[in-house]
Amino acid sequence: MKFAENGDARLGGIICNSRNVDNELELLTEFSKKIGSRLIQFVPRDNMVQRAEINRKTVIDFDPACRQAEVYRSLAKNIIDNRDFVIPKPMPMQELEDMMVEFGIVER
Repeated sequence: MKFAENGDARLGGIICNSRNVDNELELLTEFSKKIGSRLIQFVPRDNMVQRAEINRKTVIDFDPACRQAEVYRSLAKNIIDNRDFVIPKPMPMQELEDMMVEFGIVER
């Protein structure tokens, strides 16, 4: 926060590259709100990424009609169209850890 007011850098939002964990979307949505931002895109885990990588292509080049390609196009549009830039509110580590327990990501 010390330098946030002096610089031009701002947070445009959170992008979740899913690990396919229970309640992941809900956790990231709540986290985004608590820091004063928003979830720009939830990118689900999809084996199409590995298939494209094996073929040395991007997902969009490998299979432009697949569901994951549409997710990436949506992500690009959300980034380009975004006008909501913020200085995020700091979150104490304990609050983050409590959220992860609350959403069942980790156990105490």
